[in-house]
Amino acid sequence: MSPLGPFARIEASGPAPGEIPGLRGAPVRTPVRSTEASTGPGLWPAVAGRLLTRQLWIELYGLPGYGLTLRGRTAQGFAATPRDFRPADPAAGKSVLGGKFVLDGASLEAAAPDDPWNRPSPTRAFAVELHAFAWLPSLMLQGERGAREALRLTLAWAGVFARWSPFAWDPAILARRTFNLACAARRMGQVATEAERLRLADLLARQARQLLRPPGGVAGTAERLVAVAVAGCVLAGAAGAGLRRRALRALPAALGRTVGDDGGHATRSPEAGLELLLDLLTLEDAMAQLSEPVPDAMRAAIRRLTEAARFHTLPDGRLVTLQGGGPSSAERVAAAVAHDEIDEDTAPAPAPSGSVGGVARIRSPLLSVAADVAAPARGAWSAAACAQPLALEIVCGRDRLVTGCGWTPRAADRQGLRLGPGHSTLTLGETATGAPLGGWKGDLLGPRLIARPLDVEVHRRDGEGAVWLEAEHDGWVAEFGLLHQRRLYLDQRLDELRAEERLHPAPGQKDVVRAIAAPYAVRFQLEPGVQASLARDRRSILLRGHSGRGWWFRTDGPDVAIEPSVHIDEGLTRRSLQIVVRGSARTDSETKIRWKLSPAGAGGDPT
Repeated sequence: MSPLGPFARIEASGPAPGEIPGLRGAPVRTPVRSTEASTGPGLWPAVAGRLLTRQLWIELYGLPGYGLTLRGRTAQGFAATPRDFRPADPAAGKSVLGGKFVLDGASLEAAAPDDPWNRPSPTRAFAVELHAFAWLPSLMLQGERGAREALRLTLAWAGVFARWSPFAWDPAILARRTFNLACAARRMGQVATEAERLRLADLLARQARQLLRPPGGVAGTAERLVAVAVAGCVLAGAAGAGLRRRALRALPAALGRTVGDDGGHATRSPEAGLELLLDLLTLEDAMAQLSEPVPDAMRAAIRRLTEAARFHTLPDGRLVTLQGGGPSSAERVAAAVAHDEIDEDTAPAPAPSGSVGGVARIRSPLLSVAADVAAPARGAWSAAACAQPLALEIVCGRDRLVTGCGWTPRAADRQGLRLGPGHSTLTLGETATGAPLGGWKGDLLGPRLIARPLDVEVHRRDGEGAVWLEAEHDGWVAEFGLLHQRRLYLDQRLDELRAEERLHPAPGQKDVVRAIAAPYAVRFQLEPGVQASLARDRRSILLRGHSGRGWWFRTDGPDVAIEPSVHIDEGLTRRSLQIVVRGSARTDSETKIRWKLSPAGAGGDPT
């Protein structure tokens, strides 16, 4: 008998020929627990500190003469042309040359000699990308004409925003603008007049100096310092050397706080780790152009981040989308891991559970499963964290079938998708294991995830032709006295995944008076474009990804349905589907929901 015992025998009949799947229900519900009771005493020092300092910095940096304090040694030119390893889309640059900016799913017309700076942006996300100069790498692919337009737009920006302002000079936006501008500055300088070149160098130096000043926040320190160091490599002479020296002196400590021993980013977002890796590779390239040695701490961080990126890359070439990280693109991931920093003898090994950055993976020739098996980031690191314990992603062949709703910080208006219903996991009752900080506190500190500490236990066993992964969390104990255990058994010979969701009373909870039952829902969010057909027995669903290959999903849950859902993709909301298994769990005894995923066709059809 299979190690999973009874739930290895889940069987059901397939759909009748020509049967059309039924759709019912409403879009994803996102119950939000009130954060007022969960903020805890640890939040108030951060609130008090921000209240005391925010207005101080606004008043100080907004003084008419503040810009004079950003003057330093005059930068006479540019010394390096760092390579940004991120692939850029030439079509986006052509669009900018034509006067149309398309950023984060929105667009704005601003044909030369006009510019987009002194007019309202269509969305806040668009404005963030615009002021971060996210359009600049693509525009620089357009040759001399692109460089001239980039110079015009940059100097036009300086004409409007040279004086500090809270949005345009926000530390996160400023770091990306400084990085993008530094990578393009030397080529822009080649088409500039002498006066324009000096002005461009001064603009870059001033922004880099501002990045070394508060407030910035611990969560983005490494990224800001890398941007300053890249700018310091680009600026020639003493001005660049001073910036470079200050940034590199502080960078090792910042990387130590940001990059874990296993390469995981402190935010637990795989995409955040990938982006930091790409930034560090650019800095490494810039330092090589200057024949300067790379600090050991930086080399070690690149090595660990590269190993983590490889681990977090699924067979479709994209990243696992957990904890506020998007999938990125296969081209971007490949660019980040293509360098020769890997040393197999010194590469960090995954944890005994097979996890890196709190993500565990199990694999067979055709199935790859990733699971979130750690608590979300806390405090300042949690602005993109998600309350989705034990969330799953499943790739069948090269088809990503089971995933999440794609929430990232770029979808700031869809905070509800950070909760359990926004990913493939179990939710209980009308509560969540955490919630984004809202109201005036959220405006002050950002949308941190506020939740009680979450304890997750993970066990993994590898056998001959099979692997077992078991994870359990206590996020439902306070409300319902129940632990949620997700048990996964992957038969590597049959490419079959068998699973069990187990809700059982936590030790010492049986005598606590509670409601006798609580409704549960186990969701499996499907990638947009995945087809799902519900069989007549209402226990089996045939799934087909983009390749057309079929997979059977079966469950013994009491109520199974295919329902509409949403998926956020590069700022755009796309329609998708979700499988939802509903039922009721007793709070004084054990409840099990079994399901499995197996190939359709020979050996996989139900009997």
